[in-house]
Amino acid sequence: MLTKFQHHIEQNFAQLKDKKLLLAVSGGVDSMVLLDLFYKLKFDICIAHCNFQLRGKESDADELLVREMCQDGYIPYFINSFDTLEFAKENKLSIQLAARKLRYDWFQELLSENKLDYLVTAHHLDDNVETFLINFTRGTGLEGITGIPVQNENIIRPLLPFSRDEIENYAIDNKIQWREDSSNASDKYFRNKLRHNIVPTLKELNTGFLDSFQNTLHHLQQAESLVNDASKLVFEKVVKEKGNQLEIHLNSLLEFQNYKAYLYQWLKAFGFSAWNDIYDLVEAQSGKQVFSETHVLLKDREKLLLSERNLINKSEVFIIESIESKVNIPLKLIFSRFSGDKHVNANCIFVDKDKINFPLTIRKWQEGDYFYPAGMNGKKKLSKYFKDEKYSLLDKENQWLLCSEDQIIWVIGKRADQRFIATETTQQNIKIESA
Repeated sequence: MLTKFQHHIEQNFAQLKDKKLLLAVSGGVDSMVLLDLFYKLKFDICIAHCNFQLRGKESDADELLVREMCQDGYIPYFINSFDTLEFAKENKLSIQLAARKLRYDWFQELLSENKLDYLVTAHHLDDNVETFLINFTRGTGLEGITGIPVQNENIIRPLLPFSRDEIENYAIDNKIQWREDSSNASDKYFRNKLRHNIVPTLKELNTGFLDSFQNTLHHLQQAESLVNDASKLVFEKVVKEKGNQLEIHLNSLLEFQNYKAYLYQWLKAFGFSAWNDIYDLVEAQSGKQVFSETHVLLKDREKLLLSERNLINKSEVFIIESIESKVNIPLKLIFSRFSGDKHVNANCIFVDKDKINFPLTIRKWQEGDYFYPAGMNGKKKLSKYFKDEKYSLLDKENQWLLCSEDQIIWVIGKRADQRFIATETTQQNIKIESA
């Protein structure tokens, strides 16, 4: 296995040469073999071990094994103990998710603090099979059945082509010590049920199951690459970026028979899960919305509009006490006294201090709002102004107003009110900038 592993590294991870590597070592057979292989190939390594304090003396024995192995081999190491149960309780996470977050957050800290290049984990072929089956049984898109990635960003998984049997045989042949996690013997966890019951049956039905599985993964990964390429091409034809908002133009989208697949590809990264509701938006009336935790997708005439959720209450009002006030919420405004040439633009206006009364307010629009648009004669309802300016529903929802005694001074970033702007006879100019 050492020769096979060395060839695998040379062919697929040539970038690891002369790099500083952090190996995640639990004390189990997989990670202890990983440590042995990299040590024998004389890589520049150090070790990270997590004691999650979930199995009492067993956890401490795992830590002791890793510590002694590193000391015997003069290998630098880091060990951290976590109160995993308390962390899970405080953050309302399962034990498995809590342990995962704790270890990966700590690993990334170690990489940064010690100027290490890559984290190396001991995920192997059987792990890949189990992950595939978990995602397959729970329901997933194509990305969920293409396997654990060999690399994502600074995390490397060089044991993925090797089976659990190969790894255990290597450990036995090379007299490598390891620790068995007693929780792995329990069928309490879904992964263990698959490991003990389903995967052995698949291997029995097909003695070449693991080879077949790797071939299937290869084909699925190629298919995913094709899907991503097609998705990018259609995205360029159908979707327009407008500020912080995406506009999905439905007339163009519906030219594609499999438009639902494209919507899934584009929107999955924004946390959506109610896919039938999203697909129904295509035929829905304007104003219908679907939410994820972070974003909203809204039907607006012949478009779907995607933007971040505005978690500020529409009725909330922000107070500006004086010119000296620093305004960063809900948006950044800069007030300053000004004398000199005035260069007005969408993000900068000049007002007459004698025409406004502090405190000023920043608020959202309300039915019945009107203002006197600069450069025009007379007043105009804000709803009519939005219509003339072709505001979408989301544009209207996200628009902020700067007001004096509830009279609009500025449709911020768009148009000032004629009543308040500075003139040649103004004694005290105030410059207001939207950053």
